[in-house]
Amino acid sequence: MNRRATIHDVAAAAGVSVATVSKAVNGRYGISTETVRRVLDAVQLLGYESSLVASSMRSRRTGVIGILVADFEPFSAEILKGVGAALRESSYDLLAYSGSGQHDGNGWERRSLSRLSGTLIDGAIMVTPTVVTAETEIPVVAIDPHTGRADLPTVESDSFGGALQATRYLIELGHRRIGFVAGRPDLRSAGLRDAGYRRALGEAGIPFDPSLVRVGLYQRETAREPALSLLRSPDRPTAVFAANDLSAIAIVQVAAELGLEVPGDLSVVGFDDIPEASQMNPALTTIRQPMQKLGAAAAGLLVALMNGETPAQTHIRLPTRLVPRATTAPPRVS
Repeated sequence: MNRRATIHDVAAAAGVSVATVSKAVNGRYGISTETVRRVLDAVQLLGYESSLVASSMRSRRTGVIGILVADFEPFSAEILKGVGAALRESSYDLLAYSGSGQHDGNGWERRSLSRLSGTLIDGAIMVTPTVVTAETEIPVVAIDPHTGRADLPTVESDSFGGALQATRYLIELGHRRIGFVAGRPDLRSAGLRDAGYRRALGEAGIPFDPSLVRVGLYQRETAREPALSLLRSPDRPTAVFAANDLSAIAIVQVAAELGLEVPGDLSVVGFDDIPEASQMNPALTTIRQPMQKLGAAAAGLLVALMNGETPAQTHIRLPTRLVPRATTAPPRVS
């Protein structure tokens, strides 16, 4: 089998540096017409025609949309499904990209966009990005950005309204000591869920008690210790609202380890409605945010921008709803 030609092969055949080939591919200034012609000739000679890079060099389009995620976890996986379904009947392919753990809070999205835009993708969807400004020539849409609305078109769920529903539901069941396991402090959506929890308590005349709040950071592993601390407290809550399902699942597991019955001794409500929520035993009561619809809405918005259209909305917020299941019940009467 013949080895596939690389950018180094193209550079050698054209008698130029790899950097020059890269500049020619990206259509940057400072490359003479004669040099570009030699690079194109080398591409054709080496059979490099089928690559996305060669195609983009000729047409300035790759026919590929990129979706950039910090990690491949349940939320981003559902987003991917929604984007994929929305693009199924289109002419676009989908490239899912994660920066290999280089998510240090200093703009991993900018680095990723720099690597991909122009030669591999025609547009990008960023999931929970830390930055909401992007110096790139391609259209970009952000899903659930850390800071909320900003320069980029955005798609998000109603985090505040969902948290309000969850806490109101527990209050309606008769709970008064309601704990909260919060998400990541750097995410605006997590702050909105905290605000919704507090608003529902205030509406019911229940004083906010900071001793009932822990930070779970949205991961099952990081939520375990906060859950243990909360459930081992002398005056533990009779119910807990978790800012996402992974944290809620950790709370249910910790409750079982401590000999607490769910929902007899402890009611638990999550947020997201990931597939595992309905499959666990007992099935998790949760707030459903339409994750696949978030992906589909972002894809539709991005395609419109790529086609030069002006969308009716550039900041989309989708509703959430309560899904009652088996982890919630009225508090046990002593």
